[in-house]
Amino acid sequence: MCGIVGYVGEKNAQDFLISGLKRLEYRGYDSSGIVTLDKNGKTTCLKSKGKIAGLEAKISKNKRSDSIGIGHTRWATHGEPSERNAHPHRSGKIYLVHNGIIENYKVLKTKLEKFHKFTSDTDSEVLTALIDHFYLDGEYPLTNAVVQALKLIHGTYGIAVVSELNPNEIVVARSGSPLVIGIGHGETLIASDASALIGHTRKAIYLNDGEVATITAKSVEIKTLDSQPVSAKVETIKTDLTAIQKGGYDHFLLKEIMEQPTSLTETLRGRIDLNEKTVHLGGPNLSEKELKAIKHVIIVGCGTAYNAGLLASYYIEQFTNDITIEPVMASEYRYRHAHVPDHSVALIVSQSGETADTLACLRDLKSQGVKTIGIVNAIGSTIAREVDGGTYIHVGPEISVASTKAFTSQAVAMIMFGLTIAEAKGIKNSFIAPYVDDIAKLPNEIDNLLQSLQETIKTLAEQYKKYDHAIYLGRDVAYPTALEGALKLKEISYIDANAYPTGELKHGPLALIDDRFFEFILLPEDGLYDKSISGVQEVLARGGHIIVVTDSTDFSLPVENTVFITTKLKLLTPILMNLVSQLFAYYITTAKGLNVDQPRNLAKSVTVE
Repeated sequence: MCGIVGYVGEKNAQDFLISGLKRLEYRGYDSSGIVTLDKNGKTTCLKSKGKIAGLEAKISKNKRSDSIGIGHTRWATHGEPSERNAHPHRSGKIYLVHNGIIENYKVLKTKLEKFHKFTSDTDSEVLTALIDHFYLDGEYPLTNAVVQALKLIHGTYGIAVVSELNPNEIVVARSGSPLVIGIGHGETLIASDASALIGHTRKAIYLNDGEVATITAKSVEIKTLDSQPVSAKVETIKTDLTAIQKGGYDHFLLKEIMEQPTSLTETLRGRIDLNEKTVHLGGPNLSEKELKAIKHVIIVGCGTAYNAGLLASYYIEQFTNDITIEPVMASEYRYRHAHVPDHSVALIVSQSGETADTLACLRDLKSQGVKTIGIVNAIGSTIAREVDGGTYIHVGPEISVASTKAFTSQAVAMIMFGLTIAEAKGIKNSFIAPYVDDIAKLPNEIDNLLQSLQETIKTLAEQYKKYDHAIYLGRDVAYPTALEGALKLKEISYIDANAYPTGELKHGPLALIDDRFFEFILLPEDGLYDKSISGVQEVLARGGHIIVVTDSTDFSLPVENTVFITTKLKLLTPILMNLVSQLFAYYITTAKGLNVDQPRNLAKSVTVE
């Protein structure tokens, strides 16, 4: 959500800023802008509503050789998407870009109106004016002015600030919104996501909450808001340029769906022993004694991460009869006053590792003494740094807003954590072994499905693109899979898709069955297969337009379409079914001619509440 870039060095700042903003397009935005300064402090500020192509066109008409600047992609919160609300904001000699939300901006704005004429509707301009108020035209050092202003605000922020009076430095700070500082040769770069730095440098400093950095071409000085110096840890960015390119695919989403055999293999690497039929997760940082003592597992996530946790919970609760599993939506759980039982652990699930609601839950649970285990993809992210232990899923960059490969690996990583608990509690290896076998087979089974069913699903999607409504149904583990399928469809195709447990049909959803809807029913051949068949018949009897996805060779009801899955899996088939849902959502969206990778109103990394 929103993106920040900055550059100070000897090269052309405009070139880095526009390329960096393009790298951050996936985060979601509705306007963009940059400001650069020449050696005398003369500024060139350019803004554009809509896609970055508009800003790029303005830059081509206003080429500068300036070697310092900051840029921003905005996702509207306060004030409509417009050029006047786009960043950077200016007050006096100060320019600022800001990710986050200033909660007390109205109170501050009232006080500042006697000093500053506001020209936008944003909370960010209030922060700009507040910094300028402390700056006093250069009589007060810029870093000190930023610190004094930040001490007065309530909310979240990742900011970058420059001054016309000092065209050699950028001041950055963060609290709840990520910022990364790239260390180059005679240049320093900043970004809200390390992907913008790839190809420029592999050395990075991840700023922590409550830290302020003063940056020049050859130096980085970091302090806390209390002026305590911070010894910066320089880390290596491990992602390469090819990982954030489409690699010959039309869209990142299709690339990421098709990468899942490889990405899941990376998640599993070194973590399962097929000979011993055991799981080895070192990251959670829990001793065997601590694992054995676990009685309650809270799984915290938002959106796709929540769905992955819910799916995993259905499996984990089968592994041992002396623990309870509680999947929770972070946006709700952070405001509940739920009792946390003794001997609890919390799985904190986030692809980006920066999800604001999930991070708030992490901090609250830690304050209660609960052990927290991260299930995170982004290395060096805030959640990854703050949890007590964790498991990186190692799926590589996920650029498309709609999460696919992360879901698969998150679910499998949590299932492996559940098996680790079961092993510690002495559950017989004969019970655990079939799950280990299925996990080991899963990458190859996913590959087989993607190769064999892609064209079938593409044809199917063309048939159903005309619908505005869809109902997804599934029982047991297929229910969270249905939830995730409906989420994928609604977020990229804008079809009103909702998921229900098949057993709940009589309790309301049957009233919806008519020619405006199609039904997408997941039907694994498991212990509830016959009961699920009854649900299919209920929809058939009411004239439903049904697609069934099943691994059963006996299914023969006269539904409109059936997708048959051939698999060697015995327990994890619902995860395969999710791949069908992902491809179906992708091909419906392309058939409708919509923006697959950047759906309207959504952002990849939700760093504000």
